[in-house]
Amino acid sequence: MKIDSQAHTAQGLPSSGAADDSDSAVPREASSGGSLRTFGDYELLEEIARGGMGVVYRARQRSLNRIVALKMILTGQWASEVEVQRFRHEAAAAARLSHPHIVPIYEFSERDGLHYFSMKLVEGGSLADQIETFITEPRKAVALMIAVARAVHHAHQRGILHRDLKPANILLDSAGAPHITDFGLAKPLDMDGSDGPTRSGAIVGTIAYMAPEQAEGHNHSL
Repeated sequence: MKIDSQAHTAQGLPSSGAADDSDSAVPREASSGGSLRTFGDYELLEEIARGGMGVVYRARQRSLNRIVALKMILTGQWASEVEVQRFRHEAAAAARLSHPHIVPIYEFSERDGLHYFSMKLVEGGSLADQIETFITEPRKAVALMIAVARAVHHAHQRGILHRDLKPANILLDSAGAPHITDFGLAKPLDMDGSDGPTRSGAIVGTIAYMAPEQAEGHNHSL
């Protein structure tokens, strides 16, 4: 079975295995106890997540004095056009949505060859990290899934199909409310059968959470 090589990374706060540091073109100083690193309007406070394609920092946006999540492409200035297209696609898909249970995008831009976007920081970890709590509290689990279902419905109504919904891509805030993130594999339903940055016929997503037609590679029907 052929699986898209970029399909296993969580996006807003990646939860997949860390990439080799030697392959990274983005700064690590902020997470290693060194001095703060300034990146344009942002101060990188610490690295909070890293996946196969992206790295996310807890950052302070200086102009507005607010704490945000700042995501960059892992390969930095050496990112391929496909990587940049997918990164831009991720930000654009999420930016089309405005819902209390979907992580909002604040800004998308490029500086010194580094593409990045900022978004709301959700600091409670992912559902994957806390799933045992919901197993033992079924009423709490039902309330969470109702909120997630309504957020997904909101996205569908606005022509966005997530295609990688899983516990790692559902972030929880301090009150335990869910927030959907990682729209890197999302598909706008108005693309007339095109898969956008995803290769035609490629199997995308996370196997354990795929719909049957997704696992069979029928992307045109998704």
